[in-house]
Amino acid sequence: MSMDGVEEEAAERPRAQLVYPLGEPPPAGVAREIAPGVFWVRMPLPFALKWINLWLIDDGDGWTIIDTGVALEESREHWRAIFAQTLNGKPVTRVICTHMHPDHMGLAGWICRKFDARLWMSRLEYVTGRMLVADTGREAPEEGVRFYRAAGWDEDMLDSYRVRFGGFGKAVSRIPDSYRRMEDGEEIVMGGKSWRIVTGNGHSPEHVCLLQEDLKLFISGDQVLPRISSNVSLFPTEPDADPLRDWIESCHKLRATIPADVLTLPSHNEPFNGVQARLAGLIEGHERTLARLLQRLKERPHRSVDLFGAMFARKIGGDLMGMATGETLAHLNCLIGRGLARRTMNSDGVAYYDAV
Repeated sequence: MSMDGVEEEAAERPRAQLVYPLGEPPPAGVAREIAPGVFWVRMPLPFALKWINLWLIDDGDGWTIIDTGVALEESREHWRAIFAQTLNGKPVTRVICTHMHPDHMGLAGWICRKFDARLWMSRLEYVTGRMLVADTGREAPEEGVRFYRAAGWDEDMLDSYRVRFGGFGKAVSRIPDSYRRMEDGEEIVMGGKSWRIVTGNGHSPEHVCLLQEDLKLFISGDQVLPRISSNVSLFPTEPDADPLRDWIESCHKLRATIPADVLTLPSHNEPFNGVQARLAGLIEGHERTLARLLQRLKERPHRSVDLFGAMFARKIGGDLMGMATGETLAHLNCLIGRGLARRTMNSDGVAYYDAV
């Protein structure tokens, strides 16, 4: 799931350069052809983000589905309508998941079993998804409790973390026990045309994007969204990681790889033209947030939860606490990695950050 915040203010000018040429999105349960053999599908989501875009490609003897929606009966009903109205009696032969988040991978197993189709993912996305599903039903680990206590969470927040832990698998149908690995730079054939795999990092471990230069199409998943900035978070499993550095580097990589004239097909919001301006805006937005955060750290040491005002335009609480904490910590770790900030722990196990 994505979260829009004050980091988007820096991207307002580049966002103004975006064009949305396809008009109104298709209703749920309907596939609209937007290029020869390429269909746009939307599914509702039970999150703050209300919709996800999914893609269907006519492969001649069968179909490729790219991303699947959350494992809800409502989504299954919409897919059943599409199978009946659009497939023309041909089977789904391949399911591609851009990454392992439940809104993308949630129904992959269900569709694969229904059609005896093959699951295609990058290695890190497949393995991470299997790992998170394996947490279903487990008690929250002490490492996670320490992680959020260090961030400044109180006992009520920690109790909420304990209750919510292991919920990932509830939104994901059983993942196939084998998959076909997708690698950066690989060319695959869909709809009789060659698509190049371009991977990114930061929002997820090894996110797959797909570029078709003849049709001028770029399936960006959550790696490039037009109106919101994808959540880039730190998690208890790797507390010393620097996902924001990975994200910014991925944005630079995509700027050097993706042609300016493509129609970008994102997972959320509408397809758009102007990917180069959007990537520049995303980089600029995060850099401005880092500068604002660093200025706050120069005033005095802060816990991560004290820094939400420097990060987000909205008030943070309730369901947003985990995502906001993860994204704030990702920015703090990026400043530490650049040698601009440091972290110290007090005797209660709470981390304070200040400028170097």
